[in-house]
Amino acid sequence: MKLHEIKNMEMLKDVKDSFDPRVIAALRQTDREFFVPSVIKHSAFHLDNALPISDEQWISAPLTVAKMTTYLMAYDLGDSVLEPDSVLEIGLGSGYQAVVLSHLIRRVFSIERIESLWLEARARIAQLQIMNINIKLDDGMNGWSSFAPYDRILLSACTESIPKTLIDQLQVNGVLVAPMYHNGGQVIVRFVKQKDNALTNHILESCQFVPIKQGVMRMG
Repeated sequence: MKLHEIKNMEMLKDVKDSFDPRVIAALRQTDREFFVPSVIKHSAFHLDNALPISDEQWISAPLTVAKMTTYLMAYDLGDSVLEPDSVLEIGLGSGYQAVVLSHLIRRVFSIERIESLWLEARARIAQLQIMNINIKLDDGMNGWSSFAPYDRILLSACTESIPKTLIDQLQVNGVLVAPMYHNGGQVIVRFVKQKDNALTNHILESCQFVPIKQGVMRMG
């Protein structure tokens, strides 16, 4: 077993029975230390710590990633939703969530609007030699029509509403999970797309994410 797997198992020991073993295995395989700035690597394996990265962005806490991944996979919904073969992530950030998903879903597509973060994440994914993650620099709220429709869509930042563009790119019986503003706070909402293109939704729990922004932020 690799050192990061040992650290991950220690980090996850108190919550491993609260999550599907497949989600725990994906987290265990992913070296969180690889995704955080060197000056705070000592905090990489703290279960409930979100950590700052470049451009005033954050890498979600491992516990948050475990929850978002669990809601997205939707094992609890059984055959009422599609088994995921493809996922679109809006907000690549450090790349941590995308790498966790790459252990669970065959094709991962992720969009980042901040060029510096996109470049850093691209280098990490290349170094890890993960071949099933595709990323691009763009405004995530446009989605990625070239590979649509997706079985799963995950928003990694908080939004006021889900744009029709993303709904159109979700498969029928597919699942979309997003942090959303609600009653003065933020909540995680899970949507399932119906045959008439309507979305059913369930509020899952409160959360704290950075806000979604539009446009592309280029370097220089």
